[in-house]
Amino acid sequence: MFGLFFFILFTPGVSEFLCTSPDLEMSYTFCDSTAHAFMFNLTPCSTMNRPVWKATLSWIPRSDITFLKVVFNVWYEGARALHWKEVVCSGADDEYVECSTLKGETIATEFDIKGARITFPKGDYNIILQAFSDDSENNMVICLNFTMIVKQDSF
Repeated sequence: MFGLFFFILFTPGVSEFLCTSPDLEMSYTFCDSTAHAFMFNLTPCSTMNRPVWKATLSWIPRSDITFLKVVFNVWYEGARALHWKEVVCSGADDEYVECSTLKGETIATEFDIKGARITFPKGDYNIILQAFSDDSENNMVICLNFTMIVKQDSF
């Protein structure tokens, strides 16, 4: 079964349904009260036997992206399962061309998410993805709150 996520410039605070399949259901909302020009696409909509998910992202940031720190938190059944931080753009010798994006320009990129490394047991997941334009995590440029329901164990 082929699944697809797609969203762009949705109303803040309103949960948007992304996809459903026999083994997965996902929705999201923005954490802040401002609408974003944002699109995310992920295929397939499944957790079963997927070594790689294909993702595309399009986003128009509201500030320059010379420094970008991503904070990723995952809760499983109400308990924190993962806390990960990564400086994606430091302002010097950055690996990604998106690191020089100016306010109002469009970031458009494709990437793989390697699902084979992750086994998702059946249950409810809350995933918070935050991006900051400073290392002190005071200037948040985007925050997404995903709800993921895994309907069956993949093992």
